[in-house]
Amino acid sequence: MTRSGVGIRTAQTRSERLTGQIHVYDGAGKGKSQAALGVVLRSIGLGIHSDLQTRVLLLRFLKGPGRTYDEDAAIEALQRGFPHLIDQVRTGRAEYFGAEQITRFDKLEAQRGWDVAKGAIASGLYSVVVLDELNPVLDLGLLPVDEVVSTLQRKPDHMEVIATGRAAPQPLLDIADLHSEMRPHYHSNAQTNGIEGIEIYTGEGKGKSTSALGKALQAIGRGISQDKSHRVLIMQWLKGGSGYTEDAAIAALRQSYPNLVDHQRCGRDAIVWRGQQQELDYVEAERGWEIARAAIASGLYKTLILDELNPTVDLELLPEEPIVQALLRKPRDTEIIITGRCKNLPAYFDLASVHSEMICHKHYAEKGIDLKRGVDF
Repeated sequence: MTRSGVGIRTAQTRSERLTGQIHVYDGAGKGKSQAALGVVLRSIGLGIHSDLQTRVLLLRFLKGPGRTYDEDAAIEALQRGFPHLIDQVRTGRAEYFGAEQITRFDKLEAQRGWDVAKGAIASGLYSVVVLDELNPVLDLGLLPVDEVVSTLQRKPDHMEVIATGRAAPQPLLDIADLHSEMRPHYHSNAQTNGIEGIEIYTGEGKGKSTSALGKALQAIGRGISQDKSHRVLIMQWLKGGSGYTEDAAIAALRQSYPNLVDHQRCGRDAIVWRGQQQELDYVEAERGWEIARAAIASGLYKTLILDELNPTVDLELLPEEPIVQALLRKPRDTEIIITGRCKNLPAYFDLASVHSEMICHKHYAEKGIDLKRGVDF
């Protein structure tokens, strides 16, 4: 049977949009806050080696300072090196609570966070404002939906706003320029055989590679603050060349913590379409897999990001079976994150303990709006 294949847009020189968009990530699947962290990484990377005015506010609801998160140490390291590029504010309790457990403190903390958000939006000083877990705050009734929607509609033209979390209210979805739903899938084979530590992000919606970058930020933070042996490999297929804004931020973390993170790219700086594969595409795909296979087998890495592996397989640049065998033999404490869209699900999907499909409900690209450096790539 002939497969249709998938092409990946690269970071080669192209036009970019100037107008900021409103992004909403919701759904029951994993990857929402991770996607926001991935944009944070890209935005900081853009600012490191660019004269563009870029600054990100990471405002996190329902994630109070009483609890430590894996990404904290990595974000703090970037703040020390580039204090002009990122601010972070946490509000709320340190533990989960339901609608029947809401207290006056919860309402005050939600309002405190929203006051910070309103000030940041009105100031126009930020290129990206991340409102992490805003959706459940609205769903719990801790903030008035109408006021939030009205404020976001009046944001400065250049500003990107990203709202995450389950149960986004319909009025917020109505004004969103991008809406990706993270939908979970469950694989009985993984559950029955106790296979853990394999996460797959796929689908037509935005957030796959972005979520993986957020996961990498979390893993690097864990290595900095909790486990010095938590080494991270970021392996990216079909993304050769330069122009990817996350590279500068990853390189800065690698310079500070050279034993904790490695980053490799393979492929041409061009879109690879089915029927137009070149010999170099096969060579580069295999080169990337040899690095990844050796890294998995070595046990030296606790987190491996295998970005765009799915379309690489879907384009038949790599066979499935060696990947399945490598995943089955991975060390138990090694986490592997695999990303990318594909028309035909490879056999290794059945090994996933986490499988989030990004469902595209809205995307500004469908309206002919250009992608943006520091946000989309």
